[in-house]
Amino acid sequence: MNRFTLPRDLYFGKGSMEVLKTLQGKRATVVVGGGSMKRFGFLDKVLDYLKEAGMETQLIEGIEPDPSVETVLEGAKMMLSFEPDWIVSIGGGSPIDAAKAMWVFYEHPDAKFEDIAKPFNIPTLRNKARFVAIPSTSGTATEVTAFSVITDYKVGIKYPLADFEITPDIAILDSEIAYKMPPTLTAHTGMDALTHATEALTASLASDFSDPLALKAIKMIKENLIKSYNGDSDARDKLHIAQCLAGMAFSNALLGICHSMAHKTGAIFHIPHGCANAIYLPTVIQWNRKVSEAKYAEIARYIGLSGNSDKELCDAYINMIKSLNAEMGIPASLKEFGIDEAEYKANLTRISKNAEADACTGSNPRPTTAADFEKLFMAVYTGNYANI
Repeated sequence: MNRFTLPRDLYFGKGSMEVLKTLQGKRATVVVGGGSMKRFGFLDKVLDYLKEAGMETQLIEGIEPDPSVETVLEGAKMMLSFEPDWIVSIGGGSPIDAAKAMWVFYEHPDAKFEDIAKPFNIPTLRNKARFVAIPSTSGTATEVTAFSVITDYKVGIKYPLADFEITPDIAILDSEIAYKMPPTLTAHTGMDALTHATEALTASLASDFSDPLALKAIKMIKENLIKSYNGDSDARDKLHIAQCLAGMAFSNALLGICHSMAHKTGAIFHIPHGCANAIYLPTVIQWNRKVSEAKYAEIARYIGLSGNSDKELCDAYINMIKSLNAEMGIPASLKEFGIDEAEYKANLTRISKNAEADACTGSNPRPTTAADFEKLFMAVYTGNYANI
């Protein structure tokens, strides 16, 4: 038996945050990252709408990029003292992911992180609160997914929490927020969304429900990412929706080793997640094409790329990804990104073993061992995947 889960409600379009004033409850905890949401006035809008709904509010702010286990546990303690009916998070993937994990420990304060980090092992939620996610970036799609990425800096590993319990109840896609993204963030989050959709199409739980969402997302990203990167507001509207479609797809179909690799290098080498995915994706497609070339060719046909065979179409899709990266200034390799070769090789065995154990590896279309990951990690370091 398979399953397909989405938020109960999704509100989208300019001004859609106004729906917050219709929520029913007594208290709401608002979780936010750095100062941009406050600086641009969006945080005040959220707080004002919640007060208009008659709710007392608590603010947890300053969530760091790649939120830590410690940040999550501290936030949960604050929630336990306030007892919110709603948890509302606004910002990029980091504050929303952190808020999801806080939600788990608020409802289950005796839970252990090592237990909830096991795939689909989160206890039942919504005994105390429901969850609203308002994304400010067009990439992670955490507002519609069953995932949250939390970093344990003591061991240098990002853990993807995975369970349908943490799928938000309400997602609000207010496109006005996305207009404030700087170009580099637009590039990284857009390529993250493209990776989500691409991996969803080849992942182990891909289905007739997830495939159309992934294909539509890829087409919209192809048509709008560069224009969005260059500041076109209409393109940003479309990209904000496209990344959400990709999120709906991968939340149900799952992901693959591009994300396994990004999770296990991001915390050690401080590579922005979307940037890592952008660098790794051509190599991962080259690795997976042995079993999934027809699927990549299907993508290429759908988005209008040229080729007379599945091989040519797969090559065309890889080249399109490389061209997008180049046009937006994303490095072609980790060496070009600036990672020291000696330091990288010193960590190679460690990151390869960790990638093999990552939750996303099991849903990759081609089985991948630690020894395979060593080859893949060297390929993305040099930018040469000819020998994988």
